[in-house]
Amino acid sequence: MELVFLGTGAGLPSKTRNVSAVALNMTQEINEVWLFDCGEATQHQILHTNLKPRKITKIFITHLHGDHIYGLPGFLSSRSFQSGENQPLCIYGPIGIKEFVESTLRLSQTNLTYPITIKEITEDGNLFETNEMIVETKKLQHGIDSYGYRIKEKDKPGELLVDKLKQIGIPPGPIYQQIKENEITTLDNGSIIYRNDVLGPAKKGKVISILGDTRYSIDHIPFIKFSDILVHESTFTQDKELLAFEYNHSTNVQAAKLAKEANINKLYLTHVSSRYQAEDIDSIIEEARKIFPSTWLANDFSVYEI
Repeated sequence: MELVFLGTGAGLPSKTRNVSAVALNMTQEINEVWLFDCGEATQHQILHTNLKPRKITKIFITHLHGDHIYGLPGFLSSRSFQSGENQPLCIYGPIGIKEFVESTLRLSQTNLTYPITIKEITEDGNLFETNEMIVETKKLQHGIDSYGYRIKEKDKPGELLVDKLKQIGIPPGPIYQQIKENEITTLDNGSIIYRNDVLGPAKKGKVISILGDTRYSIDHIPFIKFSDILVHESTFTQDKELLAFEYNHSTNVQAAKLAKEANINKLYLTHVSSRYQAEDIDSIIEEARKIFPSTWLANDFSVYEI
């Protein structure tokens, strides 16, 4: 599982940062990629990675500002020509995302070759649950409806205790896979093996919280608490805190404070204003790390293993 940052700029693209988009690559776990926001030219950014558009099965839109959605019609259209035929896709987002997608596709006379479902978010809480994942959402503090997403990987069964199986007379073979996949296994001799008796401790699932544009607020702490990863906007530096508040955004230091207060493992800053250039990067990171040492500033095409 890994995060692939496709666009890390705020508002408008720059020479070094495209606008917002980040992919959660879970091809090794569930053979899917989930995309969070789809700013202008996201499909171009994908071309510089090993991500396959047909593997993107879900798109989560945080809010309807243009730098987070203008790439959506182009991506949806191109996916039809990139082995996306008959590969269903679901879009989640605030009220209005359905009208935006359907209107642009209709007016451009775009006919998709795969089924698409659009689900609008109307309240906080559980968005959906699969056999492997639970996704929750929370409304944040921005000028328009903006949401955060919390993705919780369910715990996985522990490793088979091979030595214990050998001790009770079960040699290695296909039976091991059968034991791991079933709660109860009956052997040829009639003996019954209970899976929980021959498994080590469960592997704790990862928790990733990805927030949309937002002001700093301690009200977000319960939602993101104990996340392994927090992706948080960092539109401004600390000296622009009043400006950040006025424009419903956060600073690097505010994001670091939130990560510290919520006992986050790692913080990735994104959504950086184009006013900041390459020579500003070190100071942006250093300011945040004074508060929360486990902070990284994401760049376009940054890849972080989870």
